Amino acid sequence: MHEDFERCVRAVRSRDARFDGWFITAVLTTGIYCRPSYPAQPKEASMRFYPSAAAAQQAGFRACKRCRPDASPGSPEWNVRTDLVARAMRLIADGVIDREGVPGLASRLGYSVRQIERQLVAELGAGPIALARAQRAQTARMLIESSTLPMSDLAFAAGFGSIRTFNDTVREVFGVTPTALRTRVGRDEQPVPAGTLQLRLPFRAPLCPDNLFGHLAATAVPGVEEWRDGAYRRTVRLPHGPGIVSLRPRPDHVSCRLTLTDFRDLSVAISRCRWLLDLDADPVAVDELLGEDPALAPLVAASPGRRVPRTVDGAEFAVRTVLGQQVSTAAARTHAARLVNAHGRPIDDPGGGLTHLFPDPGALAELDPETLAMPQTRRVTLTTVARALAEGDLDLSVGGDWSDARERLAALPGFGPWSVESIAMRALGDPDAFLATDLGVRAAAAALDLPRSGAALTRRAEAWRPWRAYAVQYLWATGDHPINRFPG
Repeated sequence: MHEDFERCVRAVRSRDARFDGWFITAVLTTGIYCRPSYPAQPKEASMRFYPSAAAAQQAGFRACKRCRPDASPGSPEWNVRTDLVARAMRLIADGVIDREGVPGLASRLGYSVRQIERQLVAELGAGPIALARAQRAQTARMLIESSTLPMSDLAFAAGFGSIRTFNDTVREVFGVTPTALRTRVGRDEQPVPAGTLQLRLPFRAPLCPDNLFGHLAATAVPGVEEWRDGAYRRTVRLPHGPGIVSLRPRPDHVSCRLTLTDFRDLSVAISRCRWLLDLDADPVAVDELLGEDPALAPLVAASPGRRVPRTVDGAEFAVRTVLGQQVSTAAARTHAARLVNAHGRPIDDPGGGLTHLFPDPGALAELDPETLAMPQTRRVTLTTVARALAEGDLDLSVGGDWSDARERLAALPGFGPWSVESIAMRALGDPDAFLATDLGVRAAAAALDLPRSGAALTRRAEAWRPWRAYAVQYLWATGDHPINRFPG
């Protein structure tokens, strides 16, 4: 979009917050870059547009201190595409470069380092190192403003290799020293325990929290997830140790409390929370298209901004999908709780009732199938998918290839269209995944006078592309089920 100068100018003139994260506005006369929605109205001749903060930084601009473009929602483009650039951006957001370097990113994507650098520079104006550096700068700012960590500890927690690089980057990107940046912040949040951070996760309005938090709360696995005091809480497995996240919807942001074993996991934890809640979606684009259908228009008008509830761990969701095959939500939670108690890693949660991490694929691949209280065929399905995940034959990470994952899942015993599309929708994040055979979808179709058979409904749903996963959320919402209600 940044290459369409006139369209970008119109977005800036209208102060349209919908475009925050889509592109960056740089101003030649001030040397700063801003969100498109920033109230200041620079002259058209002084505007320059960039596809990313990293590109603006490389061009010599620094971040605006008032509108904080680094804290805007991410571009929704990376979550609706499955090409190399989009997969690379999702992996960079998940911290792969900090952990494995550019060679690790290339290995995960199956391309050479040179190919990845060339394509990222061509589309984003910055290579993988610059993009990761911009993310480290954003993480550093969050830590500076929301923690009391000493700057020396904070620098390494944000992913910098030295204090000098940390200081130079903060001054270059934000125009002030780290100490000055901390001094400028007025903390209005309640005090939090040591090892805990309180953050705000922005999103594009509107956001309907009903099905989003309702689904997560209604399907919560005891010990791993819970709804407590108006917040969804769960344990997360992070690169440097376990963590606990607490997410609470607010009118203009999601309040996020993170308890981390190691602050180096901050950017990864934030990325996974945003992914879980689908916070980088463009709800206006989704609702505009779905609202054109007479059957869906009343549903969209009644509750605009529905998101797709996702997962923080694709492998975990694949196992839970197997546990939920042909059983009720309550039964699926019971099966999952037994698995967690028997094979999950215990954790401490002084602030609630969380007790375990969900078992990793390696642990589940080694378990005795006879210990599972489920039909033999489902035991085989569970252990087979766990083995495929543990051995790396199946990639359900944020950088996974959607088509390849679908093919590999469909080749496993016990994985029919419902299971494959459920995983594609909630683990892989495909916005066009469609559960044509789901009972809730079919019941909604009947109530709305839509085709009832899977094949006929799939043909009818062609008009909803590329947002069929969101159409599923609107269809599910017609039923009287706890997943559709905000947990009071």
